[in-house]
Amino acid sequence: MTSGPVSEILDVVIVGGGPAGLSAALVLGRCLRKVLVCDAGNPRNAPARIFNGYLSRDGSTPAEFLEISRDQLRRYESVELRKVKVSHAERGGHGYTVTLEDGSRIASRMLLLATGLVDELPQLEGFTAFYGKTAHSCPYCDGWEHRGEPVAVTGGTQGAADLAIELLLWSKDVILCTNGPLECDAKARRQLQRGCIRVIETPIARLEGTDDVLKGVRFTDGNFLPRSVLFFSPGQHQRSPLAEELGCEFCEEDGCVQCDETAATCIPGLYAAGNASRGVQLVIAAAAEGTLAAVAMNNALIEADAESGTMGSEGR
Repeated sequence: MTSGPVSEILDVVIVGGGPAGLSAALVLGRCLRKVLVCDAGNPRNAPARIFNGYLSRDGSTPAEFLEISRDQLRRYESVELRKVKVSHAERGGHGYTVTLEDGSRIASRMLLLATGLVDELPQLEGFTAFYGKTAHSCPYCDGWEHRGEPVAVTGGTQGAADLAIELLLWSKDVILCTNGPLECDAKARRQLQRGCIRVIETPIARLEGTDDVLKGVRFTDGNFLPRSVLFFSPGQHQRSPLAEELGCEFCEEDGCVQCDETAATCIPGLYAAGNASRGVQLVIAAAAEGTLAAVAMNNALIEADAESGTMGSEGR
């Protein structure tokens, strides 16, 4: 796939080459739009053994999904993929200019941020060995594989308490290991009690297991809790500062970029899709949002060209 010279103004630059960004590129490529996808190559779900809940791709690996998606984009000559980080973006007269980490500058009429989020992982000894295998954050993605198993939920926040209650759908043996005092509302405390979810506030010393298979939780008092899977409710923050730098508004509740139903932000010509802009963090949802954003951007470009009299001037 190739693109024109740097001086050329593209239709859309997409920052982020995950499900949302690649899905948007596919739709825009089929609309003959000139598109550049910039991907730094650090997918959020890289540690995951598989991902689930995506019809036709249930049980796929993240690497397999990306390989198939990129391969399918290769026939669209107006779409280019680059493994490069976007270090800066600014809005100007023509639309947007992004600066890549190599110093090159690319101009486009519209900009799509599909940059995703970063999970703030539990700081527990041994956690890294199990993350993505027998330690997870999303029960929709991994709960079914561990149905009926003894589950530990770690964290002393409202989110951790809510997660423990939610996990009763997949297992009746759920224990909340708060690693210190539990801070949650009275409603959650009642539901924990009604669900027979034991709460252990003793600090955690480490997670123990063999290779990537969790065996249990060791506490600082020496007690050991046998468990075969750990779930956690991570804190999160935006992977990229671009949305903030461009003046986007953010949701107070989850820190996601505020968008309307078309994925448009409060900044003209700037869209956001995927985990960076939505609370539902599933691969299939991110891909769908990328499609919605692409359709909205293409429609906006059609409207602009029709108003200016340039429709069809480039062979569209």
